[in-house]
Amino acid sequence: MGSELVTALPPVPRVLSIAGTDPTGGAGIQADLKSIAANGGYGMAVVTALVAQNTHGVRSVHVPPASFLAEQLEAVSDDVAIDAVKIGMLGTREVVDTVRGWLERTDPPAVVLDPVMVATSGDRLLDASAEQALRDLLSLADVVTPNIPELAILAGEGVAADWSAVLAQAARVSERHGVIVLAKGGHLAGDDVPDALVDATGGAVSVSEYPGARIHASNTHGTGCSLSSALATRYARSKDWGGAVAESKRWLAESIREGADLGVGSGRGPVSHFAGLWARGGLDTRPLPGEVEADWWEHIRGVRESIDELPFVRGLGDGTLGREAFVWYLAQDALYLRDYSRVLAIASRLAPTTAEQAFWAQAAHGAIAAELQLHESWISEDDLRDVRPGATTTAYLDHLLAAGARGDYAVLIAALLPCFWLYHDVGTRLHPLSHDAHPYRSWLDTYADVAFETSTRRAVELVMAAASEADPARRSSMRQAFRRSAEFEHAFFAAPLREEGTPRD
Repeated sequence: MGSELVTALPPVPRVLSIAGTDPTGGAGIQADLKSIAANGGYGMAVVTALVAQNTHGVRSVHVPPASFLAEQLEAVSDDVAIDAVKIGMLGTREVVDTVRGWLERTDPPAVVLDPVMVATSGDRLLDASAEQALRDLLSLADVVTPNIPELAILAGEGVAADWSAVLAQAARVSERHGVIVLAKGGHLAGDDVPDALVDATGGAVSVSEYPGARIHASNTHGTGCSLSSALATRYARSKDWGGAVAESKRWLAESIREGADLGVGSGRGPVSHFAGLWARGGLDTRPLPGEVEADWWEHIRGVRESIDELPFVRGLGDGTLGREAFVWYLAQDALYLRDYSRVLAIASRLAPTTAEQAFWAQAAHGAIAAELQLHESWISEDDLRDVRPGATTTAYLDHLLAAGARGDYAVLIAALLPCFWLYHDVGTRLHPLSHDAHPYRSWLDTYADVAFETSTRRAVELVMAAASEADPARRSSMRQAFRRSAEFEHAFFAAPLREEGTPRD
């Protein structure tokens, strides 16, 4: 028995968060890093302030020396190519000035500024003396993401009372500072929570609105941090602010809805940044092909050991097997190979790459052209016409043909593998027992041959690569199909002898 298409994925964006901390993990750089990862980026963080806070509020803020902030920034940019920057809590004028100087020197490709001034709890996070410095920083950002009270501070005006006033205020800030404004309606009353991307940097005002419904949940700690870092990451991937806003909003809405399940804190809890990934991607790690190979081989250890103990296999190895039983076995094997080659051809048709297609097609040809030569040396074609398939032969072929009919390439090749792997294993271990006068030397030579070993190794590699790439459910189905075929191989070796020396069927 016996030119690939590649879809290129966009590179992972390297996104730097410049922000304060939150020891509970719901806001600040902790939330930023989760948000960046959840939206497909590699997150980096430079700390501007150490904040003692929890889901109830801020207790104290420690601002490290600005010289140390500058060292952090230079250490990152000296070594890593940065694709986007998200700026959050800055705290003091000196910190703002330090970040401004770094931005002017490095000129990152994209900058999203979340003007953190007041925490969700109401605690002030920006010195009054730093407000003008923050306004001056706007010109170095691409997008600024204020809530309604923060937008008013940036505009130097009173808080907007309704959505139309918010949009007008956002347009004035955009035009004055040359920055796109993501205006957010979360502070408005009612169940409608619109957002809008307002761009007046070119003189004319462009407004792209994103409708939204209020999510009645208490898990809103760190939503501003999370949205802005998601936006920076999504833009770095797509280079489209509008699309990045839409995708970031959908992701944040899902994260807010699932936040209560985290059970973090007794105040305003955090959002669940990875809820979507956990639900759709799961937590299972992807095994390496070699790990799958070791697991599957161990999984059929009992089957392999039982094959070694079969009277047919022992007699085949030491040459004491009766000729009548061996000829019966070869006749069944010849019948098997005719349909087995058809199943190999199905695998070739389903194969995703030309290399795999060629391998299974060559194996199908080998099953007929090469291996049947062995059978013809013992049984004539006329004699084969009178042979009826035994129960085991029929059941094994039904199993393989059913796998082929389902059209699942990965499961099919897993079902085909034992016919390579177990025969090579048995043939290799029995071959040293043979000698020139051994009656079944030609059979042992066939399955211990270097060419069959090479073919078997390639089959193993293809199946294990497919299993490694498969999701857990499909990998489990592959493993089950593999084991079932291994059990049929055992039954096939057992079938020639119902009892010692007595042909079966």
